[in-house]
Amino acid sequence: MDKVVRTAAEAVADVPDGATLTVGGFGLCGIPSVLIQALLDAGTRDLEVVSNNAGVDDWGLGLLLGAGRLRRVVASYVGENKEFARQYLSGELEVELTPQGTLAERMRAGGSGIAAFYTRTGVGTQVADGGLPWRYDAAGNVVKHSPAKPVMTFETHDGEQEFVLEEAIVADFGLVRAAKGDRHGNLVFRDSARNFNPLAAMAGRVTIAEVEELVEPGEIDPNDVHLPGVYVQRVVPLTPEQAADKRIEKRTVRSVDQEA
Repeated sequence: MDKVVRTAAEAVADVPDGATLTVGGFGLCGIPSVLIQALLDAGTRDLEVVSNNAGVDDWGLGLLLGAGRLRRVVASYVGENKEFARQYLSGELEVELTPQGTLAERMRAGGSGIAAFYTRTGVGTQVADGGLPWRYDAAGNVVKHSPAKPVMTFETHDGEQEFVLEEAIVADFGLVRAAKGDRHGNLVFRDSARNFNPLAAMAGRVTIAEVEELVEPGEIDPNDVHLPGVYVQRVVPLTPEQAADKRIEKRTVRSVDQEA
């Protein structure tokens, strides 16, 4: 089945207001920037986004955030976005902070048909006990907290230990970016872009992949496929200019004296 869609605008045209999205990428590495821009151009709003982080003020998910298109974010790290902090603390945005490994497994579980799982991460903290601030009001008062989660004791090789129950994540749409993909949706990711993109793709009921290089079926060695096409419904080939448009999240330089 040829899953290629000509443009990003066409690929996201049926994403409705209020949809839930899983979005791939790690920092600014491997983010589906072209699909994000297409959503911005389409005016889609009231979105709930599940992603490792929320981009920066002028790139990635930060563009949707700055335009007021996001109502809720589930993420593990949000420290590079000042507008995110402003909206969260002023009551404009609901935020569910989740341990990074737990977030990854919640998406993987969703794509694997696993409803929930137990993990040691978060036991004895507000992650398990509840009370994390999800939403503030304009005066800075917490108006919505995270709920307490079920905790059970299991016998392990280290003896009895407590585990907290975490529910899987399944989203209406998954948006990802791959270094290479074929017309059947088989994808290959590069380096850190592989951290969350496969998981975000698995968790989406309809997954859209923008690919830097489109190849024909059979050109990717099956041993090199990072995500099989069964998880991908639409493939958007990028132009060379779109593929080359990448940002550096934080540039660090050293003086000549330090190098010496």
